[in-house]
Amino acid sequence: MDNILQIKNITKEFPGVLALNNVSFDIRRGEVHALLGENGAGKSTLMKILSGVYKHDQGQIILNGREIQFNNPKEAQQAGISIIYQEFSLIPYLNAVENIFLGRELRNNGLLDKKRMKKEAQNLLDRLDVKIKLDIPVNELSVAEQQFIEIAKAISINDDILILDEPTATLTNKEIEVLFKLIKNLKKNGVTMIYISHHLEEVFQIGDRLTCLRDGEWVGTEKIEDLTQNHIIKMMVGRNIKNAYPVRKNKSISQENALEVKNLKRCDSDNFINFGLKKGEILGIAGLVGSGRTELARAIIGADKTESKEIIVDQHKTVINSPASALKAGIGLIPENRKSQGLILGLSIKNNISITSLDKILNKKIFLDKSKEKKKVVELIDNLKIKTPHMKQQVNNLSGGNQQKVVLAKWLGTDCKILIFDEPTRGIDVGAKVEIYKLMNDLVDAGISIIMISSELPEILGVSDRILVMHKGNIVANLINDNVSQEEIMYYATGGINYDRTS
Repeated sequence: MDNILQIKNITKEFPGVLALNNVSFDIRRGEVHALLGENGAGKSTLMKILSGVYKHDQGQIILNGREIQFNNPKEAQQAGISIIYQEFSLIPYLNAVENIFLGRELRNNGLLDKKRMKKEAQNLLDRLDVKIKLDIPVNELSVAEQQFIEIAKAISINDDILILDEPTATLTNKEIEVLFKLIKNLKKNGVTMIYISHHLEEVFQIGDRLTCLRDGEWVGTEKIEDLTQNHIIKMMVGRNIKNAYPVRKNKSISQENALEVKNLKRCDSDNFINFGLKKGEILGIAGLVGSGRTELARAIIGADKTESKEIIVDQHKTVINSPASALKAGIGLIPENRKSQGLILGLSIKNNISITSLDKILNKKIFLDKSKEKKKVVELIDNLKIKTPHMKQQVNNLSGGNQQKVVLAKWLGTDCKILIFDEPTRGIDVGAKVEIYKLMNDLVDAGISIIMISSELPEILGVSDRILVMHKGNIVANLINDNVSQEEIMYYATGGINYDRTS
């Protein structure tokens, strides 16, 4: 199999950061090539160079035997390289056809040829073997369908190299199956794919070879069939990770509740939800996508309206009708979507961390005490091991794992005694996950009680003391995490009742 792409001695430096250092490997024509590494390893920087967003400082990129350097993403697309980011670039109020041909509309005598565009769009989707309604705005489609439109758009421009960046991050298991089928069809049709993922089981399912980066340097390129999961993890982090889920040494769960939720009824639901969170407990909330987990968290903190709700914090009935009142009551939410809900991307690490605790760093409640702010921010950066050249670095320049740590630091700077983690490790690497789990254990040891929402069942089982399972907006099981299996959680999550552990 010949090489379609050769990456030779690529180096890229940003102010204070050597993002890539002399990276070299090749991509073979028609393969699914996995690109792995911890957050901050240089994967995104390299892909942005390949797709024309950045220019490399040194080295060569050779495409189909010719050296190339792109000035912008359009040049990369014209040369045959397209990238599908985690955050889609679709226009939400346009339909699939209009998005696929956006900026390249087909015309007949100067007028839009809508009939021809629709026919060609349908041909593209038939080729991908997916069915999508073409006449409705894409914001009314599922996340998976929007992703397929992105892929159709890329294939309509070229069919040489497709870069998929964490393509399964927000998909259900069923949607992932459809995506993998699509990837296999593309491979049969000769499309070369670079696949970035933190889910190693996916890499074994669909990958041919993998390249691993660590701290901006090439670690190795191997056939996936020759590797084990432990081998890959060692390549990524430079060490063996024996305890993916660190054990809490001094587990002490009180019989008293830190939080009680009574008769919570969302405006769009018929269910009344009741549960308690004990002091010193990590309470996991499991369930399928659409089961109402995130909606429950948003209702608790007052981000979404409710028809009825009684919140008791530390034995005191508390009125919570907004996130600000939740914060005042000592409840913080680390949201599922850190970029749109947890961070202000254009601000620095310092400003993002201190924004929730300005009242604690004001002199005479009027002027910002910059020395106090700096001391607090530096302390949180050090404690959370946030990788950054300085605290004035904009958060949109950080890796996903370090962005998540900034979100955590923002809440740790407050007096919150209850933290709700919604998908805390989504889109971050195995090493950073372990750091997050250790941090959660440390927080509980320090007297903070935690609710953790997660779609990853091994994570729910590995971290939680107790597990609530949700189905269709209701809590259907309350399980002490003792001999609980993934099968039992899925049984309740899909609507089953009275699971028999002896069967």
